[in-house]
Amino acid sequence: MADEVKMQRIAGHSEERFLGSDVFESSGRNLPPPRKGGTLREDAREIDIYHQCDVVVIGGGPAGCAAAWAAAKAGADVTLVERYNCLGGLSTGGLVMWIDRMTDWQGNPVIQGFAREFIERMPRDGVAGPPMADWGSKDPAKVQYWGNRTTAFHGIVQWAPTLDPERMKLNNQEMLLQAGVRIVFHAWAARPLVEQGTARGVIFESKAGRNAILAKVVVDTTGDGDMFARAGAEFDTDIEEGDVHHSMNTGWVLGGVDMDRWIDWKIHNPDQLREFMEMGRKELGFFQTPYVSWRKDIALFLGPRQSGLSALDVDDMTEVEIRSHRLMEGHCQFFRRHAPGFEAVYSLQSASQLGVRHTRRLAGIGRIERKNWGDGTAAADEVGVSPSISPKFPVVSVPYGSLVPRALDGLLAAGRHISCDANSHGFMREIPQCWLTGHAAGVGAAVAANRGVQPREVDVNEVRSILRQQGAHLSDDAAVAAAGHAEAAE
Repeated sequence: MADEVKMQRIAGHSEERFLGSDVFESSGRNLPPPRKGGTLREDAREIDIYHQCDVVVIGGGPAGCAAAWAAAKAGADVTLVERYNCLGGLSTGGLVMWIDRMTDWQGNPVIQGFAREFIERMPRDGVAGPPMADWGSKDPAKVQYWGNRTTAFHGIVQWAPTLDPERMKLNNQEMLLQAGVRIVFHAWAARPLVEQGTARGVIFESKAGRNAILAKVVVDTTGDGDMFARAGAEFDTDIEEGDVHHSMNTGWVLGGVDMDRWIDWKIHNPDQLREFMEMGRKELGFFQTPYVSWRKDIALFLGPRQSGLSALDVDDMTEVEIRSHRLMEGHCQFFRRHAPGFEAVYSLQSASQLGVRHTRRLAGIGRIERKNWGDGTAAADEVGVSPSISPKFPVVSVPYGSLVPRALDGLLAAGRHISCDANSHGFMREIPQCWLTGHAAGVGAAVAANRGVQPREVDVNEVRSILRQQGAHLSDDAAVAAAGHAEAAE
């Protein structure tokens, strides 16, 4: 495999990168191309209406769960459609159990609301991370300890916990059911229902065949913008070449390990670690070292990142899966032979969902852009606050307009496909930010449905008020009002 692989090294822990990784691009394929050609016509048919509601949320990942919960809490009748058998998306089915930074660079929590309640409801033995007293610490010993456990960056300890994925599945499910959300598992939303430029619901496929759900507002939390793209809304696809944030992978976990022993060896034997890495690359081609999980006897591998492949192409997605499952066994055997702490390692679980970072981004009426990272000012329509990418930047104000399509009505978008530039996407796609934007979209959708207006017409002050009631962190109203006055004066 090695002679087929072009390896692009991405600098680990540089100023604006957190998890060091190699990104690989390969021209070698495991399957021949399909025999494409021609078209056929599908017969028109009558389909049953499965359900009618105020808000339908498409996709039960972090953003979808937050949106459904928030909309239901705000008084809407909510249905969530999920293609898999569990909730949590990449955080559970994708085994991306490491949750990125939820604090600012001083250690203050800024990702709250649904996110905070979600983590507080987790069992204590299902959460690993630094105590609150250490958030924002620059103590070298603490930074070294937590830095090797993916929760200290740029010399500062952060709240970036690792959570038990199975407990997360149940936690999401119970939070939504208690809020009154109707959950539809094993259902793939095929396309939105659009009438005169307004989304009116979705058509989905299941073992029962093809059905429809009618709704006042559709919330697209598919991660890839499937609903807004198929409804004809504008979107962006540009990426930063060579950036880890557009690559794909399938994660896995290995059991029977001693992660403390592995980390101790890695810290004290840097020359041997480099030799180990080179040997792994030579033997396996694609290669990476493990991250901690919520348990010291389970190692997390987020899978070697593979670029040059599209998550909108079924053949490319298949290729990543074929490689990744081979690599899981290859890594297990290699680490058993060569890695301290891995002498009794075994393959425990591979992710049921492909690790996708980027496909489409909504072209919204508002946008998060790199040029504004340093402003430190609130957006006039702020509905959330995100940690910034490095200490040289203040927190980032998230505008409601980044969730609203430019022309399409009846729909909001949340999660990794919100309206932002390619640079901002690198952190706005992370799980905490998906919780944040999902929370905001859920409240916006509920307000629109409750008031009988389009999502673009809602009073953002009402959305902010409800978000605060639900525990979200926002800039003070005076700062937002000042931003609004400044915008109106331009």
